[in-house]
Amino acid sequence: MDSDKMNNMDSRRTFIKLGLAAGCGAAVCGCKGKSNHSEKETVQLLSPDGEMVEVLKSQITPLPEEELITGKEAREGIEGRKFVMVIDLGKCNNARKCVTACQKMHHQPEEKEWLQVKLMKDHDKAGPYWFPKTCFHCDNPPCVKVCPVSATFKRDDGLVLIDNERCIGCKFCMAACPYSTRVFNWDEPQQSEEISMCNPSPETSVPSKIGTVDKCDFCPDMARLGKLPDCVTACPNGVFYFGDENEDTVTNGSETVRFRNLIAERAGYRYMEDLGTKPRVYYLPPRDRIFPVERGLENAPDPLKEMFKDILDSNV
Repeated sequence: MDSDKMNNMDSRRTFIKLGLAAGCGAAVCGCKGKSNHSEKETVQLLSPDGEMVEVLKSQITPLPEEELITGKEAREGIEGRKFVMVIDLGKCNNARKCVTACQKMHHQPEEKEWLQVKLMKDHDKAGPYWFPKTCFHCDNPPCVKVCPVSATFKRDDGLVLIDNERCIGCKFCMAACPYSTRVFNWDEPQQSEEISMCNPSPETSVPSKIGTVDKCDFCPDMARLGKLPDCVTACPNGVFYFGDENEDTVTNGSETVRFRNLIAERAGYRYMEDLGTKPRVYYLPPRDRIFPVERGLENAPDPLKEMFKDILDSNV
């Protein structure tokens, strides 16, 4: 067996070991108190065979508080990793399960979306399509360059995070971000007392604090345990693929594929790449869509229908 294959096997074993570690514990946010998971709630993990399996959350014992990742380790990232996301626009029908899961995971109110689903139309003769928009975790992030206190930072594993203990609320990062993926806490966040008393960590983005900036973080606390972000596992259509570029592997929970092959064969691209930000989120063009775009508004609230009315009417 050649050295490249041996290295790939070693890397995969390491990733599987991370998945198995979740069987021993799962750090929520360093809160004191016992877990209160429903007996029927499940979580997806990687088995020793490299397959995604479901286990009951009630069988997972929370890690003790001192296991919360903070400080230097949280700012450096997970050694050897280079996280990447691929979003298949042909599969999205605005089910919004990804949005709901993200907000629940980070204890955010309904109106505060770190992950948004937009209705896009490239030109007047093109058909509209649904476009999930996360933070892009750029390799050349303008937000990091303008932060005067290093509250927002780029890690070695590719993630861009925010330390809200350092954040002074200047909003320079929001002005610098060309994707408008950051949100500001103008008011006291709507969080339970238990969550507000959590020990803060850039890896959990919990708790939120008034006068600071929040955003999508790719759930690095779950990645440390070999688990996928909640947006990935919550999507009923397999829209989101997440994985490690160093291993050349991404998965949507149902299928695991080679990252480079997926991008090459499906003409993957990066949003607004001409800006030179080098995003770590790739999109697969909305070809051969499996749902009519109108289906994405069947159960949507009236304000959302009104927001996208002009785009849909222009397609008639």
